[in-house]
Amino acid sequence: MESKKSSGPDPDFFSSATAAAAGISDEDLSKYKSVVLGFFNNVGVTKHVPERYDSKHFYSNLIGGLLKVHRIERGRISCLLSVKPPVANFYGGLHGAAVAAVAEMVSIACARTVVGKDKNLFLGELSISYLSAAPENAELIVDGSVVRRGRNLTVTAIEFRLKGSEKLTYTSRATFYNMPVASL
Repeated sequence: MESKKSSGPDPDFFSSATAAAAGISDEDLSKYKSVVLGFFNNVGVTKHVPERYDSKHFYSNLIGGLLKVHRIERGRISCLLSVKPPVANFYGGLHGAAVAAVAEMVSIACARTVVGKDKNLFLGELSISYLSAAPENAELIVDGSVVRRGRNLTVTAIEFRLKGSEKLTYTSRATFYNMPVASL
């Protein structure tokens, strides 16, 4: 697979007409452009993406590699999540995007324990409450359960707790629409 090199944000995105409509002078516009483009460069938007990270399922494999299934029952699932450096944020806690990815994966797995394979699951809503940061190298217990199950709808709730203290760190709720598989 060929690596992609990002050319970065388009400097012409900030047009004079848009700035004038917002009441921004051309001089201020040039300052804003410089600050915003500098920010994008600092966070790595323009950097080269190494080939080993540029694969279709890299993110799913990264998150899935941190999860270990502990218990599966009808309508319930329990996993252990290790907070490793690749999914930690700048402050040394579990990154919010990693929380969302785990919540989605566990919600789907939980819903699948009650929804047959003859139906596709469509994620309609995913809400997450970030209550407390899970520190790097911590282990979390991720418990999922089906809260509501109907013919066309399945709702799951996920709780993330620190393994030792059982302190609640994140909660999530997902709503799935159960769609019949198309027969083409």
